[in-house]
Amino acid sequence: MSENDGKKTLGLKGGARSGQVKQSFSHGRTKSVVVETKRKRVVVPKPAAANTGGGAKGGSPGRRPAGISDAEMERRMKALAVARSREAEDAAQREADEKTREEERQRRRDDIEAKEREEREREDARRAKIEAEEAAKREAEEAAKRERDEREARVATTASNGAAKADEKDARPVEDRRAPVARTDAEGESHRGVGKPAGGTRRPERDDRQRDTRNAKARDDGRRAGKLTLNQALTGGEGGRQRSLAAMKRKQERARQKAMGAGDLREKVVRDVQLPETIVVSELANRMAERVADVVKALMQNGMMVTQNQTIDADTAELIIEDFGHHVVRVSDADVEQVIYTVEDKDEDLVTRPPVVTVMGHVDHGKTSLLDAIRHAKVVSGEAGGITQHIGAYQVRTDRGGLITFLDTPGHAAFTSMRARGAQVTDIVVLVVAADDAVMPQTVEAINHAKAAGVPMIVAINKIDKHEANPQKVRTDLLQYSVVVEEMSGDVQDVEVSAKTGLGLDDLLESIAVQSEVLELKANPNRAAMGAVIEAQLDVGRGPVATVLVQNGTLRQGDIFVVGEQWGKVRALINDQGDRVTEAGPSVPVEVLGLNGTPEAGDVLNVVDTEAQAREIAEYRHQLAKDKRAAAGAATTLDQLLAKAKADQDVKELPVLVKADVQGSAEAIAQALEKVGNDEVRVRLLHSGVGAITESDITLAEASGAPVIGFNVRANAPARAAANQKGVEIRYYSVIYDLVDDVKAAASGLLSAEVREHFIGYAEIKQVFRVSGVGKVAGCLVTEGVARRSAGVRLLRDNVVIHEGTLKTLKRFKDEVPEVHSGQECGMAFENYEDVRDGDVIEIFEREEIERKLA
Repeated sequence: MSENDGKKTLGLKGGARSGQVKQSFSHGRTKSVVVETKRKRVVVPKPAAANTGGGAKGGSPGRRPAGISDAEMERRMKALAVARSREAEDAAQREADEKTREEERQRRRDDIEAKEREEREREDARRAKIEAEEAAKREAEEAAKRERDEREARVATTASNGAAKADEKDARPVEDRRAPVARTDAEGESHRGVGKPAGGTRRPERDDRQRDTRNAKARDDGRRAGKLTLNQALTGGEGGRQRSLAAMKRKQERARQKAMGAGDLREKVVRDVQLPETIVVSELANRMAERVADVVKALMQNGMMVTQNQTIDADTAELIIEDFGHHVVRVSDADVEQVIYTVEDKDEDLVTRPPVVTVMGHVDHGKTSLLDAIRHAKVVSGEAGGITQHIGAYQVRTDRGGLITFLDTPGHAAFTSMRARGAQVTDIVVLVVAADDAVMPQTVEAINHAKAAGVPMIVAINKIDKHEANPQKVRTDLLQYSVVVEEMSGDVQDVEVSAKTGLGLDDLLESIAVQSEVLELKANPNRAAMGAVIEAQLDVGRGPVATVLVQNGTLRQGDIFVVGEQWGKVRALINDQGDRVTEAGPSVPVEVLGLNGTPEAGDVLNVVDTEAQAREIAEYRHQLAKDKRAAAGAATTLDQLLAKAKADQDVKELPVLVKADVQGSAEAIAQALEKVGNDEVRVRLLHSGVGAITESDITLAEASGAPVIGFNVRANAPARAAANQKGVEIRYYSVIYDLVDDVKAAASGLLSAEVREHFIGYAEIKQVFRVSGVGKVAGCLVTEGVARRSAGVRLLRDNVVIHEGTLKTLKRFKDEVPEVHSGQECGMAFENYEDVRDGDVIEIFEREEIERKLA
């Protein structure tokens, strides 16, 4: 059985193997751990013996699976041996790799520990070196202090010995005539220099200077060194003491805190903060010179979640300003206009100025013709329809050499506001009354305007050359309105004139001159100009143009001014003759070019110093006017809003869009159109502007279904094309009478027609029948008038209206007839109504619609 002797039994080979593994942690800590490695048990069947014989002699055929041949068994055993050898090689390789990795980890740990030891040793050496240097420095300072004390003592002793020491000092050479000094050598002995100093001696003054120089150089080198590098920190540097990393960090932290305000505490600067009614958070921080983030934080602490771009009210801002320790100075938005009213005229600066005379009166009483005769020019021919449409300003030189400024205002009732502006800027009012027409409604309005303005009045009784003229009637009629002329023992001057023949014109000018002397009209021409806008318009070639009457100061070319909601710089000045001038003094009317927009007639012009001031004032006024318009258009309560909406539903509107040549005409048209209408119809002015009709006007008119009305203006080419394409009507006018009449006629078309009823007959029901297919039919007797098929009917029962409607059928016997006369019988049936009874009365009537017109 030698074959079986070499076989090995199955089992674990060698059992579990144990070993140690070293684990590494942070900060150089390590730990040894015991580990065990167990091998995997592999069960392999024993190979069968070779078949030398057959049957029982051939080994152990029962130890291998059935059906496996010896060759297959041998092949399997070889494969098993190869697998075992490969597994053994892999295990050996893994052990070698693990050993290599462990050696590498151990080497790294040793290196880290070595570096840490080196760093600790280097740090200890640096500290020792620093301590040694500090000790040496302290010793040197103490030695220097002792040396200074000894030197002071020697100087005191030398001074007391006076003359003897002086003779000895003079006997020595010049280079040796110095005070003997003491020094401390390396052995710590003190020597007194006698005669020429020894080679190793140094004088204290020179030592101090050298030491100061070395210290300054060291400080400069330290500043130039920049940041501390790791290499310098580890090696200690080459130039002696170096800052440690901790010191550098502390220095950087102090710099950061100083930059953030936590460094050196500076003295608080208390400021006077100007506070308007509202202010933006960022602007508030700027005026306090505080950080915006701090202001926002303070607001949040007070319960207001705002950003730097939001606006807060003055009360809230005042609390924040007081929290920051500043003083509040309340200002108003209107303070921007204070720069206008800073000039106060002195009596010695005032000079006499020409009077401003306004010509007022009823329409067609000859105001413009009178002024025309005075100016020796034809102004009337330039006005459409022979009436004045604009306020004109003219300057006239009398025969005596004096200047008079005339304002010619329209006399039509629509120009009431324009006459009011004329009275506001005027010094004297000339009331023109026609001798053949006496006092008229617009004459009364002119009197009221003059009285409201508080200006003196001169009555000019015009058309005295006419045969039917009656100047005495004019004087008498004026008494009703408290105007008493001089001829009737009053204080109002009256002059009889004729614009046609020129009669009495000199007397009128003389009266004006006398009145101006009484008024003592004076102004200061050497100050910033102030004036009133008489008229404003948008010129196609020149832009916005304003006719300004200078009231005080001198307006010069290049002046920066603000007028109403507009501002500008004087680009050109044109006088009433059309000539270009460089300046305009008091009481001089000029056209001003250079505005950024068209002002309102009646606005005040003021010259300011800078464009910033003009722009700020104009923006403030624009915002103020915008707020007023918004407040005026808003309903105060919900009930008012609902009532207004209900009223608007019951009223029909005629929308119109108006463009005029000048601002005064546009206002006059707007006021005239406001008076057109009644409780059922009114005119709604969509837009009123100055200048040519543009394409945007056509677009607005199309959206609202409104016509476009042009007064002394025309539509440009794009506007005409858009109007033709969109079907918008454009109407042109040059006389306000025609414009208002056409708008009245158009608004009258919106009025519902008046319905009138005419009673034409009565019928009495005698008997009621029921007819198949028709319903109830009333057999009636026409008692009065006539019954018509097309007429309306009412059913009366005991003189009470039961039903109102129309007839469905009207028959005479069996035939349908159009009408039945009185005394005849007929059959009637009502449309959609059958509750008829015997004895009811039928009222027959006809309706007539009558077209209505606005008054």
